[in-house]
Amino acid sequence: MEETNMDDCEHNRESEVAPALIAVHPTQKSVAVAVGSNLRVFNLQEGCSVSLVDNSGVHMHKDSIRAIQYGAEGKLFVSAGDDKLVKIWVTDSWRCISSVSSEKRVTAVAISNDGRFVSFADKFGVIYAVEIEGSHENQSVPNKKAVPILAHYCSIITSLEFSPDGRYIISADRDFKIRVSVFPEKPSDGAHEIQSFCLGHSEFVSCLAFICNQDSQQWYLLSGGGDSTVRLWDFTCGSLLDTCHVGETGLLQSKEGIDDRLLAVTDLCATPWGSLIAVAIQSLAGVMLLSCNLSAKSLHVARVVPIPGETFIPTSLAAASSSNQLWMVMGASTLCTSHSAPLACVKVLNGFCESNQDSVEHEARVLEDKDLPGSEQLLQTLQGSSFIEKDALSAAAEAVKTAMCNLLIKKQYPSENREFRKRGRNDKRVDKKK
Repeated sequence: MEETNMDDCEHNRESEVAPALIAVHPTQKSVAVAVGSNLRVFNLQEGCSVSLVDNSGVHMHKDSIRAIQYGAEGKLFVSAGDDKLVKIWVTDSWRCISSVSSEKRVTAVAISNDGRFVSFADKFGVIYAVEIEGSHENQSVPNKKAVPILAHYCSIITSLEFSPDGRYIISADRDFKIRVSVFPEKPSDGAHEIQSFCLGHSEFVSCLAFICNQDSQQWYLLSGGGDSTVRLWDFTCGSLLDTCHVGETGLLQSKEGIDDRLLAVTDLCATPWGSLIAVAIQSLAGVMLLSCNLSAKSLHVARVVPIPGETFIPTSLAAASSSNQLWMVMGASTLCTSHSAPLACVKVLNGFCESNQDSVEHEARVLEDKDLPGSEQLLQTLQGSSFIEKDALSAAAEAVKTAMCNLLIKKQYPSENREFRKRGRNDKRVDKKK
């Protein structure tokens, strides 16, 4: 009984507030928001809410969703999280065609560009892959067991991406490392070949994004982290090309009065050719825009776009490759003592497109709710309500600050609790068997 109570205690302690997530179809056919265990999808083409259908034989998400992603062609969508389920959806009918079980809670997901593989990482830093067959024919796929392909030695994976050419899988972790691994032809063989490490962050790496040089067609990697930097990499050789210190520009402190310690970069989103990069920052009520010159391999701050009259701290950013709109969401899962629906607030920045700094200054603006695609019906679907009270918005902002502060920072436990917490580790299980 004592161990059961301690398990419950540990579970409650680790049931952190989960930040809301947003993803946009590559051609902006639909937009999805995940907050708590809720997955909400709005069809932008037809202007209506989407009803999700789960034929995988497994229940819908029962715990906080920690990762969502559309495939490169928009045919597939993946959601995963604390209930140890990775659910794979086809977006033409929004049916769940497969549910993959994980041994641990899932922290990141990725879909290969050809749609053949779904990869995910668990909270112990192990990365798995599962092959998807028949997904483009809207056929249900037998619920397969994923195979482990690589690990980060018990460091939590914070971001996971396939390279645009499909050759590599890039993983970032809470211990400031970015690993570029050659993705194997047969995942069961494991991803043992390391192409490079991108080392330079002094704190956790929170997010990754790819950008392409339109002239040379060469791809580069962007990363953001807890050290208040956005970094530009040649990921094939691990070379750091430039670093932008978002907290040293003077724009944040002078305009927002933000403490230097609360300037962790939490998400990145870039325009297709990478000339403009949107940056979400831990306590910034708005979004920072960076200008990137890939010919000179340089980054610099273009401007900070505030959200007029509101306390809106984006927890996730997304954009379609065919649109000039940046989608933002602020929100957090409900605490265990609350029975209300999780709160999310959606905003759209218009003018997020390939442009120079001067035009960004004049064109980038946050749309009013009435001007959003889908307007009131979209807000009702994605937010859970078409109107959010100011008090509720302020409370959500405080919850978001707490969630983002605790999400990636390592917990410190008393020495007497450490051995108990290690009891489920594989090496401990081996010792018991002996």
